[in-house]
Amino acid sequence: MAPSFDDHTTSSSRATTATTTTATKYRKITPPPNQPLLPGLPDHISLLCLSLLPPSTLYSVCRSWRRVIFFDNFPASLSLYTLSSDQDSTLQISSFDPISSQWTTVPPPPTTHLRRVCLRHPSFISRTLPIQSLSVAGQLILLAGTTSDLLPALPRPLVFDPRSKIWSFGPPLPTPRRWCAAGSSRAAVIVASGLATRHSPAVARSVEKWVFRETDSLDEKREDSKWVWKKMRSLRDGKLSREAIDAVGCRGKLYMVNVKGACAKEGVVYDVDSDGWSEMAEAMVGGWRGPAAAMDEEVIYVVDELQGVLRKYDDVMEVWVDVLENGMLKGAEHIAAGGGRVCVVGGGGDGILVVDVVSSPPRLWVVETLAGHRVLGLHILPRMCPPEFQSPVVV
Repeated sequence: MAPSFDDHTTSSSRATTATTTTATKYRKITPPPNQPLLPGLPDHISLLCLSLLPPSTLYSVCRSWRRVIFFDNFPASLSLYTLSSDQDSTLQISSFDPISSQWTTVPPPPTTHLRRVCLRHPSFISRTLPIQSLSVAGQLILLAGTTSDLLPALPRPLVFDPRSKIWSFGPPLPTPRRWCAAGSSRAAVIVASGLATRHSPAVARSVEKWVFRETDSLDEKREDSKWVWKKMRSLRDGKLSREAIDAVGCRGKLYMVNVKGACAKEGVVYDVDSDGWSEMAEAMVGGWRGPAAAMDEEVIYVVDELQGVLRKYDDVMEVWVDVLENGMLKGAEHIAAGGGRVCVVGGGGDGILVVDVVSSPPRLWVVETLAGHRVLGLHILPRMCPPEFQSPVVV
């Protein structure tokens, strides 16, 4: 069984934080009528004690403790999520639970938008057309893709909440696009550059921001001032429209480079709060040699896909620091970071290398991907609640 993302034995600081936050939240919980979680203690006190244990321990002891993991106000228990395609280019979203070591298929959205996405086209024989997805505030957002007519496939974002297993719509994009730069920071979703129905210099320089908020997912018609895309300061040029770019959010800024891979590139930085653009530091862009992701928006990790080396950026010294070298990192295609783990899909997509970067030295293990599926996107999000476990009543 793979170690859990929330193994508190490797993150004592998170355990302390969980105790403080949990103490406040559990006062509102009214557990359902059943046997006490811990004999001799009221359940709200028991929950404080159990929150300090790794979810893998709770899962393996008994059903009542296993159920605690899925309480809405329990510290988030994380899973891997993949956006993948099979041999027929059918899209599928799947979740891997590191506690039970099982893959589960995520229910598809109740809309035809996702079926419009084309992954293979005669004009691009040697490559898969990208579909861009983000992790924002514990939810998965599908943002951009391409149709068989080489048009934008998604007129508005599709949002999946893992806890409720409910899909909803984001606000309509003023200009639906594909091959854009997309990222999030501090719950703000940013779309920059890209292609619309045809190439447009104005769209290639444009920037749109959506301040994401957790709302009633059944209210798909919400159109108030906070549920719209806002036009932001334009780019100096349209150099980001060459690729589908992952903009990495860290400490209120979005970092992005204009091309993927280990080739020479240019980098830009967008400040979400000040709506300003600047050039990426030379040392940072020089070491940006593969897919990158930020851990809790605090530290940026990148994989050198040629050398198979995982590095993190030291913004004080302005240098990339080696974390580890492993053959599975060569040809890295996708990366995600969260819960003290960095997860990487290597070339060929045969497996997902999970690196516990909190441990010293880092621990490694491999999660096998679904047979016959190629991973197109990788995310770390809250675990989906099985049907047999119901959330407690919040009063």
